[in-house]
Amino acid sequence: MLMPKKVKYRKMQKGRMTGKAYRGSKVSFGEYGLKAMEPGWVTNRQIESARVAINRHVKRGCKVWIRIFPDKPITKKPAETRMGKGKGALDTWVAVVKPGRILYEMSGVDEAVAKEAMRLAAHKLSIATKFVKRMGQ
Repeated sequence: MLMPKKVKYRKMQKGRMTGKAYRGSKVSFGEYGLKAMEPGWVTNRQIESARVAINRHVKRGCKVWIRIFPDKPITKKPAETRMGKGKGALDTWVAVVKPGRILYEMSGVDEAVAKEAMRLAAHKLSIATKFVKRMGQ
């Protein structure tokens, strides 16, 4: 699973997901990409599951870039615990994704294979996504 090696503060506040992603909104490494269309949290398990789905479909015959990293810690209190007594223990790590952000990129395969691989990966994610191609350069 993806997670930071070391962080200075282990518990973070919830934050807001308003606005669009301006950074990381263009396909810059590969030929094809998977773009987020709505805001949300993508967990480290979802990121890994989608990556495995892409690699399985292309039979490891292409280069894949993961453009998001889960650096936000999410805490959770145990079940049937009364209110109060401080913030809960660390549960998982998430990547905060805004609309327009490129999540995955790939190159080395034709468009039909890439589209199907990205479709399989999109099913693993909790947000709406769109298949995009690199703009002519």
